[in-house]
Amino acid sequence: MAASLEKMSLEELQAHQREVEATIKGYEKKRKADCLAELKAVAKKHGFSLDDFTGGKSSSKSGPKGVAKYANPADLSQTWTGRGRQPNWIKDALASGKSLEEFAI
Repeated sequence: MAASLEKMSLEELQAHQREVEATIKGYEKKRKADCLAELKAVAKKHGFSLDDFTGGKSSSKSGPKGVAKYANPADLSQTWTGRGRQPNWIKDALASGKSLEEFAI
């Protein structure tokens, strides 16, 4: 196997590397899902839900989302908290000379 790898170009090796990384991520995701299903089954067998042990939703993400401070007047469902990356509609408006205050909620 090593000999065949040595004959590959850099682009081919990088493509293989991406394939391997994607396969590993998929494998880990499946293992995690299988483990979660098994934990839920064991809890259910004993008359509990997994939430009874975790104190709420069994999700890896936690913490409250920020409150929206800005909204797109063209589509009010598009909001932004003012934290993190600026959405494209904010970037475009700022580039066209508008001020951030014009989008304040």
